[in-house]
Amino acid sequence: MPERLRITGCRLITPFQDLPEGELLLEDDRIVFAGARDGGSSGRSPPEAVLEAGGRLAVPGLIDLHLQGAGGSDVLDGTPEAMRTIARSCARHGVTGFLATTVFRPGGDNRHLPVAAAACRPPGGRPEGGAEEGADVLGLHLEGPFIAPEKRGMIQPDCIGPVREETLTELLRLCGGALRMLTIAPELPGALDLIRRLSAQGIVTSFGHSAADYVQTTAGLKAGIRHATHLFNAMSPLHHREPGPLPALLDGRGVTLQVIPDGVHLHPAILRLLASLVGPERVVLITDGLQATGLEDGDYTYNRQPIVVNGGTARSRDGTLVGTTLGMNRLIQRYQGFAGCPLALAVRAASFNPACVLGLQKRTGSLESGKSADLALLNPDFTVWKTWKRGRLIHERA
Repeated sequence: MPERLRITGCRLITPFQDLPEGELLLEDDRIVFAGARDGGSSGRSPPEAVLEAGGRLAVPGLIDLHLQGAGGSDVLDGTPEAMRTIARSCARHGVTGFLATTVFRPGGDNRHLPVAAAACRPPGGRPEGGAEEGADVLGLHLEGPFIAPEKRGMIQPDCIGPVREETLTELLRLCGGALRMLTIAPELPGALDLIRRLSAQGIVTSFGHSAADYVQTTAGLKAGIRHATHLFNAMSPLHHREPGPLPALLDGRGVTLQVIPDGVHLHPAILRLLASLVGPERVVLITDGLQATGLEDGDYTYNRQPIVVNGGTARSRDGTLVGTTLGMNRLIQRYQGFAGCPLALAVRAASFNPACVLGLQKRTGSLESGKSADLALLNPDFTVWKTWKRGRLIHERA
C-alpha cells in the first residue's frame, strides 16, 4: 500500500503560486496534489497520515549551486563523513540538493574530488559515499583552476593554472563524470575552446573569478557561457568608459546569475537594482557556504587559511570576503527584503531557477503534481521546521 501524507493548513509557495490556505498530498516519493486546501480530497482515498502545518510556509526543496562546506566540514576534507555532515547540515536549512563546490590543485593533492564524486547521487541510484540521510549531492562545481590570479579572492595560488589539455584530462578523470559546473575566466588563452567543449558535454560553464573586459566576456558568452558565479564579486566593476563584464552578463539572453544576498557581498541597493533589471527566471541565490555554515561566529579555516566569521559573514585575516555562513532559508528572507520582491520570487530563485540551471526542472524545484516530494516547512521566522527529500523526512526541528 502506498505511503501517503497530507500536509494541510500551510501557506503554499509552489513558487508560481502563493496560496494562503494550501495543501499538499504526498504518495511515496511523489507529490500527487499541490493546491488550495481541501482541493486534493475529492475522489481520493484518505491518506495514511495528516500533518497540520499551522500556517507555516511550504516551499520546494531548496537547491544551492555553490556550497563548499557546512556543519563543521568542508568538501576539501576529503572524507565520506565530511560529505555526510554537509548533507545533513543542508537539510537543516531546507536544502534538498546542492553542488559540492571546491577547487582543483594542478599537479597537487586532489584526493577530495573522487570522494565528493562518490557522494553524488546518480540518476535512479544511490550515492557510494552515502549522503542519503541529508540533501542530495547533485554534482561537483569547481572554481578554477582556469581563473584570473588577480581575481582569485580566497582561492589559493596553488589552485590556479593555465588552460592545458593535461590539466583538463586529470580534472575530468578525478571528477568521474560528476562535474556539473566549472567557473572559468574566458579571457585566458585557450579558454574559449574549452568553454565550447565542456558546454557540448552538458557541463555548465560559468563566468567568474575573471578580469575579462566587455569584449572578452561577450566572446565567452558566444562560446557557451550561460551562467555567472557570484555576480559582481571577483570580477571587474562597471565603469562608463570601460564597461567590463557586467553589461554583457546582464544583457545576456538566458544567462543565469548567482548572487549572495546577505547584504554584505552585495549592497541591498544592488540587489534591488538587479531585481528590476533582469527577469525573475535569471536570479539564482547561493550561499557560497563554508564549513562554519550553521555554526556560531568565530575562528575557522578554509583551504588551510584562517578565516573569521562575524555576523554570518566570513572574511580572511586581511578582510577579503570568503563567503557566508547563513543558510539558504535565511538568504531567501534577506533577498525578499532587500530586493523588495514577492516572497514567491525569492523562493523561486532558490529552488526552480537552480533546478533549471542543472536541467532538473521536470523532476524537482517546484511543488507540482508528479514531481519529486522535495519540500520544506518554514516557521514564520524562516527557521526550518521539517524537510523532506523524495517523501522521506530528513530533518525535523525539535
